[in-house]
Amino acid sequence: MPEIPDHAEPADAPAAEPHRHLPFYCHIYFWVLIGVACGVAFGLEFPTQKGVPGLAEQMKPLADGFISLIKMLIAPIVFFTVVGGIANVGDLGKVGRVGIKALVYFEVFTTIAMFIALGAVHLLQPGVGVNYRPSAGEIGKVATFSEAAGHQSAVTFVLHTIPQTFVSAFSEGEILQVLLVSILMGVALARMGARAKPLNDLIHLAAQAFFGIVGIVVWLAPLAAFGAMASTVGSSGIHALVALVKMMSVFYATCIVFIVGVLGLVARAFGFSLRKYLRYIKDEILLVLGTSSSESALPPLMEKLERAGCARSVVGIVVPAGYSFNLDGTSIYLAMAIVFLAQATNTHLSFPQELGLMGLLLLTSKGAAAVTGGGFITLAATLTSTHNASLVAGLAILIGIDRFMSEARAITNLIGNGMAALVIAKSEGELDPARAAPLLRDLVD
Repeated sequence: MPEIPDHAEPADAPAAEPHRHLPFYCHIYFWVLIGVACGVAFGLEFPTQKGVPGLAEQMKPLADGFISLIKMLIAPIVFFTVVGGIANVGDLGKVGRVGIKALVYFEVFTTIAMFIALGAVHLLQPGVGVNYRPSAGEIGKVATFSEAAGHQSAVTFVLHTIPQTFVSAFSEGEILQVLLVSILMGVALARMGARAKPLNDLIHLAAQAFFGIVGIVVWLAPLAAFGAMASTVGSSGIHALVALVKMMSVFYATCIVFIVGVLGLVARAFGFSLRKYLRYIKDEILLVLGTSSSESALPPLMEKLERAGCARSVVGIVVPAGYSFNLDGTSIYLAMAIVFLAQATNTHLSFPQELGLMGLLLLTSKGAAAVTGGGFITLAATLTSTHNASLVAGLAILIGIDRFMSEARAITNLIGNGMAALVIAKSEGELDPARAAPLLRDLVD
């Protein structure tokens, strides 16, 4: 089991790739890949037949249980990391500057992601020729998301970031609520100065303990990957995806273009190597691939960014906030899905209408991470604003393949959030060059 670095002694943290000497079968990513492959084979062997769940679909609790374990740890890890980072930063003006810089960064790059998606879906036209007409059953499935969308608004979203009580932020597991409580606590401790040292030391110890728990739980990821893939392939089947393979291909290709093109240029501009960065977080990428949940990789990503030299105060603010505000993969998906559904249902959308919908998405997508089925609810909320029943009912097309596209969404979100933390840390002078050296670009990059 990999060691969790001592977060109370960041100067003594190991270099960015401490386990390079270990054989491949000692790395978590190898076993996650094995779990994914076995899950696919199991799903094909024991599929759902005539509506009766097969043995493969019954493996889903393995994935659900693992994600629940990770979610159990997210709130305390975010709290201890953010509070410890702010309380020890000294300069509260720097905390505010990091927060503002992060929000600007998030908006710029989610907007870029949307426009790249628009270009791709118009160029390749994956929905043209589908001529889709939803059935009554499919309209019923979509009604759940449409009803939930009716309750979403900007005011509702803002009020949702304020917990009913201090404890409810943790019991409900809402990241934005925990982040708000953490920032307030961190600022309060920073203003107390030396008197808060005993509590700060306790917070550091608690953070180490929770990261230690993560190091134990993460080794259950291969089982989770097996369960997730077995249940998905067993219930949907490979043949059910053939008709929509073009949409999936275009979406995956667009995510790759965004990562390599846009994030690659950002990495180069700030002296990082995208190739080395992706290799450094490969465990987290494979973890997300297996579970389809970017939340499952949040604690280990934060730990790795600190190990790579990012200041705890930057990691603690940028990464948790990014999980609600810097959803590059989700932005690509939402923008592409709207035009795809218009093409598939033969609905004409003018360019001004598309621009208006993209502007609306920049607001509504910020709540996607806080709601179960948030991607579909956000999409339904945006499509409802067009007052076009065909577009909303067309969501049923995407339900069958949403699980297979969620991996690309989550992985793109993960990569984008990690890059945001590195960039903002370097721009703030909060990146240790010695510890970040393995991620920096050299002459051959």
